[in-house]
Amino acid sequence: MSLVKLSVSALAITAVCATAAAARDEIRRVGSSTVFPYTQAVAEQFANNTEFPSPIVESTGTGGGMQIFCGGIGEDYADITGASRRMKASEYQLCVEGGVTDITEARIGSDGLSIAISRDNDFAWDMSLSEIYLALGAMVPVDGEWAENPYTTWNEINSDFPETEIEVLGPPPTSGTRDAFVELAMVVGCMELDYVAENHDEEWAEENCARMRTDGPFIEAGENDNLIVQRLQANSDAMGIFGYSFLFENQDTLKAVTIEGVGPESETIADGSYPISRPLFFYIKNAHRGVIPGFNEFLEEYMSEDALAPGGYLEERGLVPLSDEARDELRERVANAVTMDPIE
Repeated sequence: MSLVKLSVSALAITAVCATAAAARDEIRRVGSSTVFPYTQAVAEQFANNTEFPSPIVESTGTGGGMQIFCGGIGEDYADITGASRRMKASEYQLCVEGGVTDITEARIGSDGLSIAISRDNDFAWDMSLSEIYLALGAMVPVDGEWAENPYTTWNEINSDFPETEIEVLGPPPTSGTRDAFVELAMVVGCMELDYVAENHDEEWAEENCARMRTDGPFIEAGENDNLIVQRLQANSDAMGIFGYSFLFENQDTLKAVTIEGVGPESETIADGSYPISRPLFFYIKNAHRGVIPGFNEFLEEYMSEDALAPGGYLEERGLVPLSDEARDELRERVANAVTMDPIE
């Protein structure tokens, strides 16, 4: 199905912003570092197969991408943003304030948040979510009290773990990977602690267990996940948190820390048995369709079976594909520029 078709609302906005947006010839994508390699692969395919300029693909983090994308309509603002979580209500409101109200939400597949370590580390790492929380949470139970985290070595968390310093490199607060890790690993792991389970509810945990420690063992390593990979390759005792694609691409030097006996693999991420799996998205500014040269053709390439289907070139980079039915629904939504519902 051709992706040239525009919704009535997109046409109306396009008529207003055509002069402003037409000055830019390249498609511009911002957003998630996790979604970045997938959009980059699509951009390379698009540039090789068409006469349009190669898209500008930037890794700004999910939160940073939303700020840019929602800022307005025209050449100064991105056409598409990748996200490793769903758009927040506050971000949707930012888009509304910027005049960006005709947005199509596209879930492209799934990802497993990976905790990885160098293959030179010979310990068979397997952790529970509660152990992850005890290592990285700012506040933990200590002698029956909720206190600042005192743990500095892994064997203090579990006596079977090595007596090495806790050093975990991960994303900053602007990252969707950070948001997802806090929600799926930290808060859930905190709730599994006896102290929390016996004294508090989920609302308390969401409020009190979401803060990562800032005293050294957890290191914010920026939005460039490749830098985390390089640091793990240089330090065999350090761990890193990033999307599955970065582990997938570096399996020769890195290995996964399994979570409760389950590792991040295509099958375990797709069926949800890997505990910290998540959906991946991108968001389309429909007002820029038909204005930015090649934008519709780029979306058509992104939606192609060559890209998204099992065995496609995005799965080869680590994306866990959607089901056949879900891909058909996604393709229909993007082709028809279906406006997402307001987020409240």
